[in-house]
This record gives sequence, structure tokens and C-alpha cells, in this order.
Amino acid sequence: MEGLCHNLFNLSLYMNRHFKFSLTLALALGALSACQHLPLRRAKAPEATINKFSDNTLRRLYTLQDERNTTELLPYLSHPATQYRTEAALAFASVQDTLAVPALLHLLADSAVAVRRAAAYALGQTGSARAEQEVMRALKDEQNPAVQAALLEALGKVATPAGATFLNSYIPPNPTAKTGQAWGLYRAGLRQQVTQQGTAEAVHLLAADNPYEARLAAAHYLARTSKLDLTPYRRDLLTAATSDESPEVRMAVVQSLAKVRARDKAQFLSNILQSDPDYRVRLSAVRAMGGLEYAGIEQAVLAALQDSNINTAVATAEFLVANPNGVAVAPLAKLLPQLQDARVRGNLIWVILHNSQPQSKTFLNNRYKQQYRNARNPYEKAYLLRALSGDFGNYQYIADEMFAAQEPVVATTAMDALILMRQQPDFPKRMEEAFADILRQAVGTGDVALVGMAATAIRAPKLNLRPYYRDYSFLAQAQLKLQLPRDMETNIEIEKTLDYLNNRPESAAPQNPFTHPIDWDLARTIPTDQQVALHTEKGTITLQLLVEDAPGSVANFVELARQDFFDSLYFHRVVPNFVVQGGDKRGDGWGSSDYSIRSELAPLRYMEGYIGMASAGKDTESNQWFITHSPAPHLDGRYTIFAKVISGMEVVHQLEVGDRMLDVELKQAVNKTVSAR
Repeated sequence: MEGLCHNLFNLSLYMNRHFKFSLTLALALGALSACQHLPLRRAKAPEATINKFSDNTLRRLYTLQDERNTTELLPYLSHPATQYRTEAALAFASVQDTLAVPALLHLLADSAVAVRRAAAYALGQTGSARAEQEVMRALKDEQNPAVQAALLEALGKVATPAGATFLNSYIPPNPTAKTGQAWGLYRAGLRQQVTQQGTAEAVHLLAADNPYEARLAAAHYLARTSKLDLTPYRRDLLTAATSDESPEVRMAVVQSLAKVRARDKAQFLSNILQSDPDYRVRLSAVRAMGGLEYAGIEQAVLAALQDSNINTAVATAEFLVANPNGVAVAPLAKLLPQLQDARVRGNLIWVILHNSQPQSKTFLNNRYKQQYRNARNPYEKAYLLRALSGDFGNYQYIADEMFAAQEPVVATTAMDALILMRQQPDFPKRMEEAFADILRQAVGTGDVALVGMAATAIRAPKLNLRPYYRDYSFLAQAQLKLQLPRDMETNIEIEKTLDYLNNRPESAAPQNPFTHPIDWDLARTIPTDQQVALHTEKGTITLQLLVEDAPGSVANFVELARQDFFDSLYFHRVVPNFVVQGGDKRGDGWGSSDYSIRSELAPLRYMEGYIGMASAGKDTESNQWFITHSPAPHLDGRYTIFAKVISGMEVVHQLEVGDRMLDVELKQAVNKTVSAR
């Protein structure tokens, strides 16, 4: 019977492509549909292979996914083999074509657990509200805990108010389903499908007797869902923030305390900042202090600037830049000589200049400009130049240095400094036209970073720059000079700005051409346990590549490693308690390759130490990648996961902007190393 089913499947594919005999095709597909629910005999175990892509059909499925070929993928959803139906469903999690929704909904009744689970994930990835009612209906009949969890999370991704209400009132029959409910609430919260009952349920899920992932999802719902008033839950949140056994749960709950109104808020956040053993929790306490009177948190903040982990110090300095009102200059000036990190020093200098009396600024500007001129490290120069934007009088100096800069990171940071200056509420009105002209000149340089950043600033509603641009041809001319797909990020920014200036609806993001298919000759040779030693100035980080989840991304990474592409590059971006990012030849985050690869979105979560491909949107990845400091569920299903850290996370947590990757060494097996070159 199984052989008959394979023959029928082959017949359906053949007739799909070459004939229009609808009656015969309907009969064949009907018989095939009946076949899919028959139990399949276990095939004889194959001989050991390097990875699953020795299978021709799997390579075909992943190629169709890579090509975004819905037409030829759809028939595989009815394939008699469970593995191929599963993989076809997962392919649509990356393709995200809503034309597949009816077929995926049909698979929610499939006889195989793996297929139902994959279909649920793919339906969530489409984001189509058309799936909502069928997902809720499937939940009423589903008995498998893993599928229940997948359906609940998918419901959160497609929910209207009806779906949100269902999630709130759902009574999970097992711990796995409870975790799925928590993730469903989180996904719905990101889309502002929120109810008071759902928020109360999230707080309830923080209880210590709930599964770790349920508590984690609930904590992120509370931290990341906007416009929540969590004041009624003050006691429950404080209990979880100070007693949960997982620092990853505590850090998210502490972040949610920003949404609590309480007279003793400065006190309890200061206590957490000075007592929690995990730097990520301490860092969250700093970020939750926004809006508090500085006098009430000053001592805790000054201590945090000297935290044992550099990320806490950086985040604290950035907090002061974002909240400079009331910050006393003298204690910062006294502390400054004791701080070695250029990023921390630069941010404190910004606050010192911003809050100093006018009579002091000339002396201070001369001092810090001299430090800038003497700096040899490009990142140190960049942060000192940004620091000078604390004084509006330095805008022309910063602009001149931006246009004259030899290092991309100095020019890019100078542009960031000018935009930061312009965003200040007390920016002088008399300087606005000159600032608008600097942005016009930046677009004229043709530098992808300056063009992209200037275009973004021009359309910022709060800056109100539209009156200063009557002729938009300078943007159109810059767009014509871009090289695609390399400069797609800049192209997208220009397109959005032209839409804004012309008062027209925002256009759909331009699509990258498909020019870089998966290198199967290489991907087939990469073992499932392939490890990579990432040697840095701070120590070695060992990664395991996930070739079976992201063959195109892994093959691309391995090929670049073999070419020594990453050797001696800087980690150019570190967002404390979020990501460490590298892989950019420019060193400022705007460097790409002359090609792009496709997003590969598997049912994986961004937990601590997962490695993802950086992008400017779907299907724009090339050579930049990042490592997560902690769970980042808002990235799930949006950025390709292609590896994970298996040792050396202590190194990741100490990396700073400007640290170098010495080299990338590929290993074939534990205790057996093969050079990448």
C-alpha cells in the first residue's frame, strides 16, 4: 500500500506540471489523501550519514523553500511520507505565503504528531487571521501536549480579540500546554491583543510551581507588552523579581517593574541593582528607573557605573544619556578618571557637557576635543566624538569630522551624534535649517551608512524636517547609485523617506533578487555536530552549527570562514543584555556582501547563546551575525538561528565594542580539528 501511495504522489506531481486532466487528477489526489492517514511501516535504518541532506527529496524541499516556490511546495503537504509532509509544512514557516493556509489547516488533522506540530508553527508564521477559528477548533480536539503548545503559541501570532479571549480563558490540561498558553499570551501581547484577564493570567504564571518556560514567557509578556499598568500586581512582581530561581525570568520581571507606580520604586529597584548576583538582572533594574527623580537613585547609579560586568556599566551610562535631567555633574567628573571603557566614558562626558554651565563648556570642549584628536583606536575616537554632541555648539565640528573621517565607524557615530543632538527637546530653533542641510550633504556623500541614517532622520516626525526640503531629487539620485542587494538596507530607508516626503502610503519593502542559492555541495559535507572555535581577544567561544535547521546560512558561514573573512574583524555592536554582533568588514554595522541569502525560520527559540543572522528585513542576510546574551523571544521566527554556543558564554558576556575576532576555526569532531583554511 505504501508503494501505491508513492506512485500516486508521483502521478499527482506529474499531472500538476504537465496536464489538465482534472477528473483523473482529482481521483489521484483523493486516493493520495486517504493514503496520508495510513500508518507507515518503518523503513530500514539507513547507513550513518553526515546530515539529513543526503536525501534527494529533502534537498529538493529546502531548495523550493529557498526559492519561495509555493506552487511546487504545496503538493508535498500531501506526501505519503510523514517526514516530507513535516518538512514541507516547516518550509512554509519561512516562505510565509498565505496561499498555503488552507492546506496547512488541513494538516492540523493529520495522523502524525510531527506534521500537526509543524503545521501549527507554519500557520503562526503566516500571521494570517484566517487561521484563527480553525486553530481554536483544533485545540478542542487535540490530545498531544506538544501539539497543544504549538497551537496555543500559533494562536497568539494570529489572534484577533476573539483569539486573545480564548487564550485567556483556556485551561491547560498539562504543563506543556500551560507553557504554550504562556507563549501564546506573549505573542498576542506583542500584537497588542491584550485583555486585563490575560495580564492577570500572565502574573499568575509567574508562580514558582509553574514550568520554567511558562514563567519566562509570562515575564516577557509583562516586560514587552506596551501600555500595561502593572501597579495592581506590585507584590507579585517583586516576589518573582527577587526570588525566582532563574535569572532569565528575574531580569524580564524586573524590566516590567518600570510599569509599576509606587512611592518606594526607587528604593526597591536600587536594592535589586546592588544585590542581584546576575549582571543582566542588575542591568534591567537600571533600565526600569526611567522617570524617577535622580536624587533617589544616584548612589545606586554611581555604583553601577563601576559594575564588575562591563555591560551593566555601559547600560547605566546610556541610561544617564537618555535621562539627563537632574544628574549632578561633579560626581560624574570625579568618577570619570577611574573608568577605562571608552563607551562608558563617552556617555558620561556627554552628560557632563549637557548639564554643565555655559561658562564651563569652553574649557571642557577643548579638553575632550584634545582627547579625541589623540585617540588611536577608531572606536574610542567615535565615542569621544559622540560625547561632544552634549554641547549644541559642537554641531559643526562634529559634522566636519564626519565628512573628513577615514574610518567608517567614526563617520557613522558622528552622524548618530548629530541625530542625538537634534532630538534633544531644547535644540535651538535657529540651528534647524543648518542641521537639515548637513543631512542633505550626508546623502550626497554616497556612503551607504550616512545616506541610510540621514534618510531615516529626515522622515522622523518629531524632528519636523519636511519644511526644509522642497526638492527631493537628492534622495532619488542617491538611490540610483546604490548597488543591490548589497545596499538593500539603505535602499529601504530611502524608499520610506520618499514616501513620507511625498505624503503617500509607505510602500512594501523592496524584495532582494534571488541570486545565491544554497550550496548543496558544501552543505552536504557539514556534520550535524560541526563545531566552530571563535577565538577572540577575551577568550575562545565554541559554537555548534545547526546545519539541518539552516543549511543555507550554515553553508554561507562556513564558506566565509574558509575564506578567512571574519579574521581580525571587530565586534562592532554590543547591546547590553541583548546581543554581541560581528561579521562586518566596515566595522560600523553597515557592511554587507554583494549577495544576500534567504531567511531560514525553524521552530527554535532565541535562548542565551544562540547565534542568528543579522538582517535589514526578511531575505536580506549576508555576512553579519549576532550572539544573544539572554532569551530574546521577540526575535523568534524573524531572524535565522544557525548556531548555538556550547562553551565560552562567560567570554560572550565580557565582550565589548572594539574587541577583535582573531580567527574562526572549523572543527569536524570533538578532539579532531581541521583548519578552516
